[in-house]
Amino acid sequence: MGTLAAGFMMIRWELLSAFLMFCTSQLTILCRQTSRHVMALIFSGAGLVITCFFVMNLMGITYNAEAVAYFWSVVQDVFIDTMSKTPTDIPFYY
Repeated sequence: MGTLAAGFMMIRWELLSAFLMFCTSQLTILCRQTSRHVMALIFSGAGLVITCFFVMNLMGITYNAEAVAYFWSVVQDVFIDTMSKTPTDIPFYY
């Protein structure tokens, strides 16, 4: 019984995240069927955030504001570097 309780305590956030993902999915489906598209969009966004939290927990990634700021600064630097090397007369076909 102690092993079961310890296992449940170790996985409680993953179980909660999985349950919340299921709930948001069901609410999204229900809102789309009743033509409440704005609510469906809100629930879809909440489900996406919960899914990211779930995956971060499974991979052992912790949220660190400094790491996120560093990531976005690297993305900005790479974007600016890439765009500076792009020819100005490149044709874009849609």
